[in-house]
Order: sequence, then C-alpha cells, then structure tokens
Amino acid sequence: QVQLGESGGGLVQAGGSLRLSCAASGGTFSSYALGWFRQAPGKEREFVATISWSGTVFYADYASSVKDRFTISRDNAKNTVYLQMNSLKPEDTAVYHCAASSLRRSRNQYEYNYWGQGTQVTVSS
Repeated sequence: QVQLGESGGGLVQAGGSLRLSCAASGGTFSSYALGWFRQAPGKEREFVATISWSGTVFYADYASSVKDRFTISRDNAKNTVYLQMNSLKPEDTAVYHCAASSLRRSRNQYEYNYWGQGTQVTVSS
C-alpha cells in the first residue's frame, strides 16, 4: 500500500512558476511509475506528465499542452516526485494529483493504483 501526499500548490500570476511535490510512503518507491494528472472544474481528469526509473535511466512523457513548460522529476532517495511548472497559463488552473503505478509509465489514469488527495493550482490572468 502506497500513500501519496501533494504539496506546493497555490495562487500565481500568469507567466509565473510553481513547484509541486508529492511524497510517498509504503511500497518500493523506485519500482513505481509516477504520474501527475489534473482536473479543472467541470472537466475530466487529464494526464499531465509521467516518469519511470529503469534502474539506470529516467524516462518521462508529457501532455502536449505542458511540454516545454513543465518538468517532472523524481528523487528515489527521498521517495518524492516533483512537477516544476513554468510559464503558467490560466488554463493550467486545476487540482493536481500525483499517482503511482505498479504497472508501467502511462498516460492512462486507470493504470495507476494509488492517488494523492490533490493540491490546488490557480493561475490568474
């Protein structure tokens, strides 16, 4: 059983930056693929980014809407995954959730076994 807890959300002006963190406990952190998803009011939850660790190399994947603005990273020693968000836009406003998958790195939310409660990110114009 893996428990996930996000932090780092808040209110920021358009063009600003935020760094989200997600700390994990339980399980073997390095063996999980980790993802960030977001859900805006009235919209379905959508994929943002995912990262996995092969034992020697990190692999990451991004939604086209955030590529070149957001960076996902992980620190296996600290059992933490991060999402650095730069050049934020009002359309990035959402609750951001981290998730862990025992299966594989994926854009499909249904392949993730564990979820955090989420952290609110609000970008003002």
